[in-house]
Amino acid sequence: MSEIVLMSDPKVAAVPVIECGERLVDVRLGGRLLVDARKQDPADAFAHLREGVLERLLTAQTMLPAGMRLLFVEGYRPPSLQHEYFEEYAGRLRADNPGWSSHQIHSAASRYVSPPDIAPHSAGAAVDLTLADADGRELDLGTRMNADPEESAGACYTHASNITDEARANRKLLGTVLTAAGLVNYPTEWWHWSFGDRYWALIAGETAALYGPKELDSRHG
Repeated sequence: MSEIVLMSDPKVAAVPVIECGERLVDVRLGGRLLVDARKQDPADAFAHLREGVLERLLTAQTMLPAGMRLLFVEGYRPPSLQHEYFEEYAGRLRADNPGWSSHQIHSAASRYVSPPDIAPHSAGAAVDLTLADADGRELDLGTRMNADPEESAGACYTHASNITDEARANRKLLGTVLTAAGLVNYPTEWWHWSFGDRYWALIAGETAALYGPKELDSRHG
C-alpha cells in the first residue's frame, strides 16, 4: 500500500488555488441523487456542491450496476463549522494523549477532519457518500460513515484489511466509478471523495486547485 498523504501535509497547503468562480448548487434539485438528511444543517448547506463535482457524481452513478445508486450524505460545509469539527476532534485527541505535541495532535486530527484552511468540504469540492440499493438502503462498506480511526480500529481506512469481502467489494465498486469520473479519495476515509480542491490537485498531479473556501450565498444561487 502506498504511503498516505494526510491533509495536514505541507505539500497540500502549498498547492495554489486559482478559484474558477463556479457556483454551489443544491444536489437535491432534479432528484437524480439519493440524499440522506443525517447531516442536515439549518441553512441546508450540506446539500450543496460545486457544479463540476455534482456533474461528476451523476456521471459516476451511470456506471453503477442496475439496482445500485450513490447515497449522498454531506457536501459543502461552511468554514466556521469545519473549524468547530476540527477543534472538537483535536480536543478529544489532546485529552486522550496528554504527551502528544501540538504537531502530533494536528496531524492525527487531520486523518479524520481536514484542517479548516485547506478543507475540501469548505470549498464545495468534497462529498461524503456511500452506496445504496434500489430501495435506498445502505450497502455494507465495512464501517458506519464517519467512523473515526480509534472507534473502527482503522477499518475506516479505504484499503483496510479488517473488513468483510462484501464490504471490500463494495468499496472497490464505489472507488472504481468515482475514480473514473475524476474524483480522488482521502484514503483514511473510504466515504470521502473530492474534485477541484487542493488535495485533488496534489494527488491528480494538477498545478493548482480550482476551488477555494467559499461562503454559501444566502439566496442559494
